[in-house]
Amino acid sequence: MIIYSIKDLEKLSGVKAHTLRIWEKRYGIIQPKRTQTNIRYYLDEDLKQILNIAFLNKKGYRISKIAALSNKEIRQKVAEYTEINSSFEDYQLDALTLCVLELNESKFSKILDKYITQKGFLHVMNHVIYPLLDKLGMMWMSGSIKSVHEHFVSNVVRRKTINAIDRIKESRNEVNNPKFLIYLPEGENHELSLLYLHYILKEKGMRVVNVGIGIPLDDVIDGCRISKPDFVFTMVNDSLSNKDLEKYIDQLTSRVGNAEVLLSGMQVIQLNQTDNANYQAFKGTKQLIDFVDNLLKVQITA
Repeated sequence: MIIYSIKDLEKLSGVKAHTLRIWEKRYGIIQPKRTQTNIRYYLDEDLKQILNIAFLNKKGYRISKIAALSNKEIRQKVAEYTEINSSFEDYQLDALTLCVLELNESKFSKILDKYITQKGFLHVMNHVIYPLLDKLGMMWMSGSIKSVHEHFVSNVVRRKTINAIDRIKESRNEVNNPKFLIYLPEGENHELSLLYLHYILKEKGMRVVNVGIGIPLDDVIDGCRISKPDFVFTMVNDSLSNKDLEKYIDQLTSRVGNAEVLLSGMQVIQLNQTDNANYQAFKGTKQLIDFVDNLLKVQITA
C-alpha cells in the first residue's frame, strides 16, 4: 500500500497544500487518514480523487459545485470531458495521468489521437508526451506508480510513433538525401528516443535505416557495410564507463567506412571529447535537428 503526505499530493496534482487543506476543511472533499501520532496521510484513491477534482476545477467548475457531487458523479463528469474534448490544455495531463493509473488504454489512446489529428505528431511528442513522462517520472520516484504503468505508457506511445513513421510519405527527392543508420548499443533500451529520432529524420526527408536497440558493434559494422550510410547515430546514457565509452567510440569511428558518427546521451555529454575528430556530439535533440536542417540547406544549394 502506497501512502502520501499532503506535500506528495501537491507535487503530483499541482494543487497547493494550502488549497488542499481548505478543500478538506471547508468542503470535506477529501478526508485524510491519520497515524497514531495524528499525522495526515493519503492513499491511492485519494490521489485519483484529487486529480479528478483538479481536472474539473481547471475546466471552470467551482469547488463548491464539485463538493456537491458524489465520487461517482465526479468520475462521470471527467469521463464526459475526456471523451468529447478535441482540444488539449494543461488539465488534459491530469486526464492522461488518470488513464495511466487505471491502465485505461482505450481512453488514453483516444485523447492522444484527437490531439495528434489537431496539432500533429511532433507537437504532441514535445508538448504532451514528454511533459507526461516527466510527470510520471516524478510519480515513479515517489512510489505512486509501478513498473507496469511505465510499460503501459511506453507500449502505447511506441505504437503511436511507429504508426506516425509509417504514415510519412516518401518524396522523389528523398533518394538523393543523406542516409542515417540509427541504433542503440547493447545495454541501452530507450527505444522511444530512438523512434522519435527516426520520425524526425524521416519527416525531414532523410533516408533512415533503424537497426533497433541492444545492437552489438559487429552488427552495426555489417549494417554500415551493407547500407553505406552517410551518418551513423547512437545514444549512450548509462551502459558504459567513461573508459569503455572512449574505447567504443574509437572502435566505432574506425570501422564505419566513410560514414560520419553522431553521438548523444548523458554519458556522451559528460565525456570530454578526445583527440578523435571523427564524430560529433550533441547535447540534445534540438542540436541534432539544427544539424539536419543545415544538411538540407546544403543539399538545396548544392
